[in-house]
Amino acid sequence: MSCGAKKDVSRRDFLRSGASLATLQLAPGVTLMAFGGSEAQAAADAGKRWGLLIDASKCAPDCNACITACQDENGWKGGGNAETDVQWIRKVTLKDKSSGRETSLPVMCQHCESPPCVDVCPTGASFKRKDGIVLVDKHICIGCRYCMMACPFKARSFVHERVTNQKTHAPRGIGTVESCTLCVHRVDEGRIPACVEACEAAGHGAMVFGDLLDPESEISRRLAAYPSVALRPDLDLNPGVRYREI
Repeated sequence: MSCGAKKDVSRRDFLRSGASLATLQLAPGVTLMAFGGSEAQAAADAGKRWGLLIDASKCAPDCNACITACQDENGWKGGGNAETDVQWIRKVTLKDKSSGRETSLPVMCQHCESPPCVDVCPTGASFKRKDGIVLVDKHICIGCRYCMMACPFKARSFVHERVTNQKTHAPRGIGTVESCTLCVHRVDEGRIPACVEACEAAGHGAMVFGDLLDPESEISRRLAAYPSVALRPDLDLNPGVRYREI
């Protein structure tokens, strides 16, 4: 092993061990440990796999209720710069070139069963909980952005500017990477993600959240009854987010 390789391993081990010994304080009541390490895994139920089913036929092109709800719930917002703005969830428009038919749908972290972001992360900051939710431990994220390059869905964002007025349940920090967490803080309390709640309140009902491993859950029943697709099925990532009628 070269000296350079030894140095890399040493740094990785240091970062991982440091995460278990220290908590980085960002602001009163806000810590970067909220999504990482043993605490996050302890809250997960290995007998579940949380997922989303999005019915594109019910997603109104002019509705951004899911995005607004996510911003309010998790304390992020765009600054008007498409190149650097943080986006945990975004609306995209797909157009069928032959018919001209357009479909609008939300895209976020797909919470893959085999997440590329986790595979390439050099510190272990990107990880998947036992219940399938993919997260970033901000305490050991070094901002290398390998995960952003590896994600085929462009679902991750880099925090370029200092963050103020953070939510205690959604720690954020300059120089780290972040993405949709499926509102893990809500899930651990037995609630649904803010985007799903907002979609229901708007009267669209385009988003269904639930346990993909429970055949009696609403999401499983719908997946069994109607055809659905995953984004980039050719990659065989088995995303936890599926779409109906794209």
